[in-house]
Amino acid sequence: MSDLFLKASRIKLRFDTNSGPLAAEDLWDLPISSERKTNLADIAMKVKARLDLVSGLSFVKQPTKQIDPTDQLRFDILRFIIETKQDENAAAATARDNAAKKQRLLQLIAEKEDDSLKGKSVEELKALAESL
Repeated sequence: MSDLFLKASRIKLRFDTNSGPLAAEDLWDLPISSERKTNLADIAMKVKARLDLVSGLSFVKQPTKQIDPTDQLRFDILRFIIETKQDENAAAATARDNAAKKQRLLQLIAEKEDDSLKGKSVEELKALAESL
């Protein structure tokens, strides 16, 4: 992973987008996908299309052109960033779900405690109140 970014920084690799060229570190600020904004999926599709075009996808003939190593590096970086962001999004969603479940459980515990207190006599409630 760090090797990808080391190579990119050493050659000052840029990614062509509709909003101008971006450095590898700028890609982290882009959304994975979007219908209106520059996004990682669209950039990756363009780079992948260039790679497929150069490789000449044929099962009979050998490709006449070699794949540009900088395009392959671009694609590998984009794929890494997309996968990392997807993993982070999944982890955040799990954390949100767990927090919501915990909040619900705490609410149920509070309701059960209230029910338990409702069953006590006035004297018991007064004694509890005075002990606080």
